[in-house]
Amino acid sequence: MPAAACAVNVHRLVFARSGFFAVWVHAVCRIWLFALLRGNDFPAHGRLRACLTPKRMMTTNDDALHGADILRIGGCTVTLSSREVQVPGTRRPRRLTPKALGVLCVLVRSQGRVVTRDELFAEVWPDTLPTNDVLTQAVTQLRKAFTSADEQGTAYIETIAKSGYRLLVPVTLPDAPQSMLRAEPPDSSHGSGGGESSGLNPSGVEPQGDMAALDSGIAPGAATLATSSPAAVTATAMPGQRQAWRQFRRRLLLVVGVAMLVALAVMTWLLQRTPASTPLEDAVENGTRVIGSPQRPYRLITAGTGFQTYPTLSPDGSQVAYESSAEDGRGGQIKVQTSGNAPARDLLERPAGATDRFPHWSPDGREIAFARFQADGRCQVLIVSATGGNLREAARCDGTELLSFDWMPDGRGLVFGSMVGAFGHRGIRVLDLSSGHWKALVYPAQPDDFDYAPQVSPDGRWLVFVRNPQVGDLWRMPAEGGALEQLTDDAAEIRGWAWLGDSRHIVFGRRVDSEVRLYRLDTDSRTMRDVGLDDAQWPAVARRADLLAFVQRKAQFGLFHVPLDVPGRAQRMFPSSGRDSQPTLSPDGRHLVFTSDRSGAYALWWANLDRPASLRPIDGLRPDSRQAPTWSPDGRHLLVIGRDERGQSLVYEITPREDQLSVLPVPATRPLQALYTDDPDRLLVIERDDEQRTRLVLYDRRQAAWKPLAAIEGVSQARFDPSQHRVLFTRFGAGGLWAIDSALAAASIRQIGEDRPSRWRYRSWTVTAEGDIDYLDASGDCSTSLFRMMDASQMTAESCVDRQRLSSGSSFSATADGSSLYVAMAVSDGSDIGVMSMPKATSDLLPDVVKPLISKD
Repeated sequence: MPAAACAVNVHRLVFARSGFFAVWVHAVCRIWLFALLRGNDFPAHGRLRACLTPKRMMTTNDDALHGADILRIGGCTVTLSSREVQVPGTRRPRRLTPKALGVLCVLVRSQGRVVTRDELFAEVWPDTLPTNDVLTQAVTQLRKAFTSADEQGTAYIETIAKSGYRLLVPVTLPDAPQSMLRAEPPDSSHGSGGGESSGLNPSGVEPQGDMAALDSGIAPGAATLATSSPAAVTATAMPGQRQAWRQFRRRLLLVVGVAMLVALAVMTWLLQRTPASTPLEDAVENGTRVIGSPQRPYRLITAGTGFQTYPTLSPDGSQVAYESSAEDGRGGQIKVQTSGNAPARDLLERPAGATDRFPHWSPDGREIAFARFQADGRCQVLIVSATGGNLREAARCDGTELLSFDWMPDGRGLVFGSMVGAFGHRGIRVLDLSSGHWKALVYPAQPDDFDYAPQVSPDGRWLVFVRNPQVGDLWRMPAEGGALEQLTDDAAEIRGWAWLGDSRHIVFGRRVDSEVRLYRLDTDSRTMRDVGLDDAQWPAVARRADLLAFVQRKAQFGLFHVPLDVPGRAQRMFPSSGRDSQPTLSPDGRHLVFTSDRSGAYALWWANLDRPASLRPIDGLRPDSRQAPTWSPDGRHLLVIGRDERGQSLVYEITPREDQLSVLPVPATRPLQALYTDDPDRLLVIERDDEQRTRLVLYDRRQAAWKPLAAIEGVSQARFDPSQHRVLFTRFGAGGLWAIDSALAAASIRQIGEDRPSRWRYRSWTVTAEGDIDYLDASGDCSTSLFRMMDASQMTAESCVDRQRLSSGSSFSATADGSSLYVAMAVSDGSDIGVMSMPKATSDLLPDVVKPLISKD
């Protein structure tokens, strides 16, 4: 049955789909069929060797004859080991096939007795279903082999009509009397592998114990020595061993056959299933007529100006709550609307000057928790009914930054991430709403860790959070605390995440080059897939419906040169339709590099500001979007973090004017930023090790093996200040700015800014040639404001760079004298809420390495 199925399906498979996999399955089936139909051939070598060894086929009284390999059958000489028959009067011996020799061995063993066809099939073709033709061909070959010019082969082998065959000639050893070897007459005792008999057969040959053993089931010619010989003991064990081998072989072939049937069934299903049509295919009818534009997998439920962010879905997915802000990013009103395109309503009226943010729908759908920020710095986490009434306070959060919280699955409490400010706490904790009691979860954490956006799975078993969201990863632990498991290892900028209803998968936003994309992660297998949405972030999933909401932000950022004495005269640099960011000015002010996707691919661009037409991308480099390049003090070289074809981070040193690029042998597991110092033999590198710890390391690179000289932990961003020979840096665990000397002496660390830069805008600052520190952020009625620190005590009064345009969260540059800035600001901006059915997770029936083998050309 397996053989038939294999034979039928292989033909269909090979012609249904060309490719290596089909050929591979075809070859496996052919090998398996060969093993099944010629199964006895694999052990046949052993069986034939048993036949070929004369001492196992016959007995003599002289032990010296036991090793004989040559027999005289009639007038012919047969060499068993080479399967050759030498006929008198012929020049060359004739070669027998293994099957013909097997038949001959059975006839020799049963000399003087008719051997039926069934007996020959059982002995020579065990475990198969041969036809009469194969036996007829074997006998025909034997007769031809024994035929001489003056005799016929029938003189050796006689055909007994409707019965079988019999050997007619005597069998002797060369140069031995014929009486030494005589055949045993038929005796029923032989069938049981019995012993000797004193009876004589018609040929007058004495009975031999080895012949009886062969009759009892040993393969052709596998006769044993007489019981007087020591080898007889071994011979008596041969039938049982051979029977065990046959049973094992049958079972093995059966298992292989079943496995092949299963594989063929899966292949047939894969080949015959009809894939769902894609929106691109549906847009054209039968490939001949355009029906319309392809349908997007999602729909936008908001279409106004400004920013609609932080969506949350009711448990049944029928309603969406989100934060709505004006075009300048100010406002903060929570709105509720259906997941269709019905008009939105305000959840409740907020006090003047207050901003409501971060709505979260309760598991039962009756309430919404959110945060309210007052103009005087007060912060509250509030709970209100979904209809806008029964407002009450759950917790205070004054002075916090990167506030994060969510409902517990039972709706009785809220889980909070790390908090700072007057009511701060380092680490994750749970607030019981009925008693107001806080419970801190116990789990591994370092002093500089900031754990953000904790959420408990719908089944209440797991808690997942983002550790250090600036350059973070997703981690998982039991909901009550305990050991941590790292789910991702990207050191990426995570933009929101949410559980799916199965408590196994999550969907999260991650910055990739110049955009943010959504990914679906299997928390058990640690595998992820791109959801297929451009510019999507901050996902939310309905608890009891397969519905996904997300923020779509398609901002365009351009480069601007802003003179600080007249900010309104900002000039757009190298305009394009792409997204430009991270402008980095050389120390001499003549060269500018920046990252952009203006060519369709994310790349690093260089230009001589004296010759705008010199603008071009730097080939052979895929820059990292997390950190900006750094110029050498002489303005000739750049240090850039880039990624190879496998996405591994490397440190590149570039000479842009000469188109030279090389990889530096930095001994770091994952470099995140590289800086020049005032010593060309020493470099600063922010790196992440195998323990997921981030540190700033000073390296001596004078030797091939770089030598680490000093390090400080928990650094997220650094700048070298040549005017004061110091290093300025930010930390993951706190907002503000620190300074340390160029040797990274721990005793020299001091904090020079308490709240700026913030944790989220940790890259939005720079150092001028005179040692001033500039920081960009939104404030008041100005979308982009500049804060300049003149000394170690405080920031000066802010100046408005642009009232309408928001600056990007990446780095910027100041001229040497600090009179102007090069900054990336939004040319067009805004965001909307999109909803879609969550794509079903497809189970992988075959390993990834096999999938390309079955794909269509």
